[in-house]
Amino acid sequence: MYKVGLTGGIGCGKTTVSNLFKQLSVPVLDADEIAHALVIPGGEALTKISQQFGKAYILPDGNLDRNKLRETIFSDSEKKSLLEKIMHPLIYAEINQQLSKLTTPYTILSIPLLLETKMQAFVDHILVIDCPMEVQINRVKLRDKLSAAQITAIIHSQVSRSERLAQADSIIDNSQEQLKLSQQVKHLHEQFLKQAQ
Repeated sequence: MYKVGLTGGIGCGKTTVSNLFKQLSVPVLDADEIAHALVIPGGEALTKISQQFGKAYILPDGNLDRNKLRETIFSDSEKKSLLEKIMHPLIYAEINQQLSKLTTPYTILSIPLLLETKMQAFVDHILVIDCPMEVQINRVKLRDKLSAAQITAIIHSQVSRSERLAQADSIIDNSQEQLKLSQQVKHLHEQFLKQAQ
């Protein structure tokens, strides 16, 4: 199974590109979706977060207080590291589990923190979705209703754009209109099918 690691900064359009690959019948395993499933009430990660961070991070309805956790990890690097130690092994274990059931020539692994977690060797090809920082900020403002300062802090907590581009095997420019994006995905789809043989 040829594994394409799809990554990029916040607001670069990873989900949009993933959906275009799905339209071509390519399976997409999404680390963010897996992470969400791990922290639902009764989820393996939620229990560990409650033990390590305390009950204050669990809402009265039993769900994770995402806002409180986000604020904590962006202001405390030790807590951020602790959360990563809980989440990353569980996420990669679930990805492996799902991979073992697939029979397609290749699959897309959408892993936003692929480079930050130093897991480049986990994939065969690194596909970076790229756009300028001002485009990222505008998109995330519209989507998540965060302030420019909050978004900039998130961007700076991720691998720099130049480092991400330097590690890419392929790059999709997502600063243009949807049609160009679709053409880029179709071109790469053909390329990945050949490389998977």
